[in-house]
Amino acid sequence: MTLTTAPRGATTILLIRHGETAWNAERRLQGHLDIPLNAEGERQAALLGAALAGEAIDHVLSSDLGRARQTAEAILRARGATMALQVDPQLRERCYGGFEGLLYSEIAARYPLEFAAWQARNIDATLPPGNNQGESFRAFFERVTTAIAAHAARHPGQTLALVAHGGVLECAYRAALGLSLDTPRDFKVHNASINRFAVEQGKLRLLSWGEVDHLRQPALDELP
Repeated sequence: MTLTTAPRGATTILLIRHGETAWNAERRLQGHLDIPLNAEGERQAALLGAALAGEAIDHVLSSDLGRARQTAEAILRARGATMALQVDPQLRERCYGGFEGLLYSEIAARYPLEFAAWQARNIDATLPPGNNQGESFRAFFERVTTAIAAHAARHPGQTLALVAHGGVLECAYRAALGLSLDTPRDFKVHNASINRFAVEQGKLRLLSWGEVDHLRQPALDELP
């Protein structure tokens, strides 16, 4: 999507997915389980920080889960910033209850009915209990879009970097484009990607999606 600038007076949101974890790489569902970045995720976070070092950012916020906090801290380190990281549990990933910690194939085998409802995008379906209480997609959507709007309202006209999770980015994308919650996710949500939004009168507007050029490994003939 072509990058445009936020209208004068709007709050700009740089919504960022955390770097890769070992569970991302093997397609194991994390949800509220606190899984750290792997080596690739740490590399991505460092490159992300370098890419944003020259941008005007007024506040850096993150989910309270470690993978998001590690990524946000890399942004602050690259800026040499004295600003404190602000942490908000409302920016957490969706809680998947009993699905958490399992591979997709394991979920399908252990919870066939609940898995089928999830894959069919039943947005009010309940999830089996686990270490954490699962939430429906509708409840998750309301939680994170309310949190994003609240942060924007507290900082009118400023630029915020919000480091969160794939599901959070999906919710913001759907809210900005007015997509129904029960339609398939036919757009990619990349680790350590930069996704830009403007917020005016509490409404999200998408400016750009899926910026990942900063993660590209330089070719040998590009090295100094």
